Amino acid sequence: MRRLVIVLAVLLTVPAFSQAKHPFTFEDMMTLKRVGEPVPSPDGKWVLFSAVDVDLAANTKTPHVWIVPLAGVSHVSAGLGNMGEERKLMAEQDADRPRWAPDGKRFLFVSTKEDGSQIWIADFDGAAGTVTGVHKLTSIAAEASGPIWSPDGRNIAFTSDVYPECQDEACNKRKLDEAAKSPVKALIFTRLLYRHWNVYKEGKRTHIFVIPAPTLPKTGEGLGTQVSVPRDLTPGDYDSPVFSLGGQDNYAFSPDGQELCYVSNHDKLEAASTNNDLWIVPVNGGTAKNITADNPAGDSTPLYSPDGRYIAYRAQFRPGYESDRSRLMLYDRKSGERKDLTEGFDHWVGSFVWMPDSKAIVFSADHKAHALIYVVQTEPSDRAGAKFLRRALVAGYNDDLAVTPDGKTLVFSRMSIVAPNEIYASDAAGDGCPATTGDVDPGNENCSLNPNRAVTRVNEPLLSQISLSKYDSFWFTGAHGDKVEGLMVKPPNFDPKQKYPVKFLVHGGPQGAWGDDWSYRWNPELFAANGYVVIMINFHGSTGYGQKFIDAINGDWGGAPFEDLMLGLDYAEKAYSFIDKDRECALGASYGGYMVNWILGHTNRFKCIVSHDGMFNTESAWGTTEELWFNEWEFKGTPYTNREVYRKWSPHLSATSFKTPTLVIHGQKDYRLDVSEGFQLFTTLQRLNIPSKMLYFPDEGHWVLKPQNSRLWYQTVNDWVDQWVGKQALGSGH
Repeated sequence: MRRLVIVLAVLLTVPAFSQAKHPFTFEDMMTLKRVGEPVPSPDGKWVLFSAVDVDLAANTKTPHVWIVPLAGVSHVSAGLGNMGEERKLMAEQDADRPRWAPDGKRFLFVSTKEDGSQIWIADFDGAAGTVTGVHKLTSIAAEASGPIWSPDGRNIAFTSDVYPECQDEACNKRKLDEAAKSPVKALIFTRLLYRHWNVYKEGKRTHIFVIPAPTLPKTGEGLGTQVSVPRDLTPGDYDSPVFSLGGQDNYAFSPDGQELCYVSNHDKLEAASTNNDLWIVPVNGGTAKNITADNPAGDSTPLYSPDGRYIAYRAQFRPGYESDRSRLMLYDRKSGERKDLTEGFDHWVGSFVWMPDSKAIVFSADHKAHALIYVVQTEPSDRAGAKFLRRALVAGYNDDLAVTPDGKTLVFSRMSIVAPNEIYASDAAGDGCPATTGDVDPGNENCSLNPNRAVTRVNEPLLSQISLSKYDSFWFTGAHGDKVEGLMVKPPNFDPKQKYPVKFLVHGGPQGAWGDDWSYRWNPELFAANGYVVIMINFHGSTGYGQKFIDAINGDWGGAPFEDLMLGLDYAEKAYSFIDKDRECALGASYGGYMVNWILGHTNRFKCIVSHDGMFNTESAWGTTEELWFNEWEFKGTPYTNREVYRKWSPHLSATSFKTPTLVIHGQKDYRLDVSEGFQLFTTLQRLNIPSKMLYFPDEGHWVLKPQNSRLWYQTVNDWVDQWVGKQALGSGH
């Protein structure tokens, strides 16, 4: 049995094989399958999940639905290993986001095989674990995604981006056809948030539609004649559900299938508002009701209790602050009373799932460099009704929680710094560790967490051939006298007697963190693979260390975080003799891009800089971003009401101190930090005659997602670093 004080640093290990291992390559990374969330079957025998295959030559990413038997995994405490072999279903077509029918005889999925993104149904043989038939459910001009089945099996809900003024499918199709055929592509805006993340909204809104579930077909019959016209459950000029970058759904059916709860923001100035509310609407028609109207901050991810008594959801309490602590709330459907199940719990609540008896909720939450699994009771443990027992159950970096219908087994995704997502399972029972605040309660340090086992090992054959390094953690005294954590990844075939150049990575957010997790965009293992020590600091503003630590960055972007970064690097240079402090390069994206721009004007200790999608001019960034709430919270107002703070932390005002060779990277479709920020930085560097280069992507947004673009990104970044601090630099006098 493992103890929490030890397991917080536990890493997924890869079995050693006799063959020699090779350094990690970009091609290896593209070969890995990208495993999605687990979806246990209603009988608890199977788990569906999607996995994305990347074809580098074709420059494509294709999801497929996979299945793995879960039988026996609930007995992981017996020390059993992998319980079955995962396999692909419906290999002939792309398929994503599987969702079981309540009877387990069918499942929904999304496919682009015909007419863009549409909802399909697969017939399932539960005995053999095979698909016996596939049917297309929707043929909607505006396309469809995000399907869920109502618990009573009668309806299917899904989302579609439609024109709010349209009352039917014919109107949406006509307007889409007109836009596609028109030689004029101009748009007229009458309000803000006219573009978001990486697309222009073009007058469309996301709505939730419901359609009767087709009856089971007879042998040889399709579903086409049984399908009715979808009904719009969320009409109006609002996004319902709201925009999301992923994670748990922002809509859910009630257990009886008669009601749907969803998230929508009806504030007039959406671009400056985080006031997402929960709304409920009868499935058979009726007026929607706002049930969180008195909270002016963000409410999200509703999920009904199995007994129908409650709606659990996540809430923030500070308006306009997207990085306020996410609390786990309980809404009593009868009385309207709300309870905070995580009062005093000093970490962000991630994905969560109800236990079948409705007496507890299991949730993931960040904890330093990990994301643990916790459980909280839904009935208070004190007479005042204000305290709810909370325990930590499972260590590691976990998300995408699910529970089998019998309540005995937790199923979840897990990643680490040395392996991407796989599906894991753990016994749901067990005392775990009392964790009122997220840390172990004093006096319970000898508690034990639940054992867990891999359900899938999709990527093990490839990973077993690659030399990957577990990270080392170190702590130092940072700004304000606080303890700050740093992470380090060493290169393959590491020799402590040698000197190694450093890639100093700065994370984005800024309310994010480096941890025991996997990334395809900024992968520390890949950065270390060609002979570098990678150092990462979780500076003030990073998640996982409590809300006070997170809030410390507000209005202080170049203050405590910069101090932490410099002190952390100072510590590493002194503590690790293998670090070559004369060959260090700083790299960052998003807030990390901002910070390396700030570094550019405030220290010359680095031999090179890589700035990706970074803020250069705080005032122009405010005027070109789509989500105004972010800048206005972080800089305490607008440039017109609080220009002093904007100018205090603007990297462009320190341009006369720039000296370090800099690579600038930006995407045209980045609407969080407009491409003009990158152009301004590059223009400044060129006019100052500082060695500089710009990598511009006309077809990428805030993230570089296309496989061949990603390859060019890594090649260009690594070549730039090599030029100034790597092997090439050693031979060129730098």
